[in-house]
Amino acid sequence: MADLTLSQPERRSLAVPLLLALLALGLVGFLLFRLTPRTTADVVITHVDVYPAHTVFKSDSIVVGDDPSQDDLYALVTVRITDRLRLPLFLKDVTATLLPSDGSLPPATSAVEHAQLENLYTSFPALRKLAATQRTPPLLRESRIEPNQTVEGFVILHFPITAGTWNTRSDAVLTLDLYHQKSLTATIPKDKTNVPAHARP
Repeated sequence: MADLTLSQPERRSLAVPLLLALLALGLVGFLLFRLTPRTTADVVITHVDVYPAHTVFKSDSIVVGDDPSQDDLYALVTVRITDRLRLPLFLKDVTATLLPSDGSLPPATSAVEHAQLENLYTSFPALRKLAATQRTPPLLRESRIEPNQTVEGFVILHFPITAGTWNTRSDAVLTLDLYHQKSLTATIPKDKTNVPAHARP
């Protein structure tokens, strides 16, 4: 009778397949890191024009308080947006917050809507002339920005302040609200602001 031999199949090492799998995962992670944009979009404010308005109401107008005048400042902010995603971006709203140098409560504002521009230009003809000098068209809500494309336009921001408060501000921040993506912000620079000579403090 032949001797019984109990032989076990040779065990294969799992080290090589595991090492290959880890290398493949590392390569995929590296490619995702390199190809995925770190920001949704680049936002650059290229130019700012300012129109200060001082309105004196007639004596028969309904005025709150004793002062029959009102100061308003309109900032025409030109902004350039470059989509860094592989998806289109849709502009929902444009807002801004201004922090006065005296630390008072910062006034916030939403950009003037396209439907309101004509009424605003009728009230302030000089603002219409200033808007006509802009090198870009108005940046409208619901604008679509294609992947890797750039859109540039201006928005009009209204602040109930004087030109002096604007010129001496501590900060002013523009916020772009997007559909399906987080908001984008950019500081409104002082060095790119064109303020009429008569409006400087």
